Amino acid sequence: QVQLVESGGGLVQPGGSLRLSCAASRSIFSYTMAWYRQAPGKQRELVASITSGSITNYADSVPGRFTISRDNAKNAVFLQMNSLKPEDTAVYYCRDATRGYWGKGTQVTVSS
Repeated sequence: QVQLVESGGGLVQPGGSLRLSCAASRSIFSYTMAWYRQAPGKQRELVASITSGSITNYADSVPGRFTISRDNAKNAVFLQMNSLKPEDTAVYYCRDATRGYWGKGTQVTVSS
């Protein structure tokens, strides 16, 4: 079992930035990690993923604005979000994509 704990969400104005963190209870060294989000009334969707070799993939709506990264020594994954838009409002979830574990999510609200 792996626990994933997200942090860093909050309320931000349009155009602002947030950095989400995901702390894993065990090593993530060999595994693909990902960030998903779910807006009210919508399905959960992939935002970005990063392989064990740090190959990244992004949803069409976020490249150039969001950056996923990882620190294997700290068992952590990050999502830097810039130029935030109201449509980025959602609960953001960390996922160990290889083993199928989910965090409980952190709320991101983009509003003036």
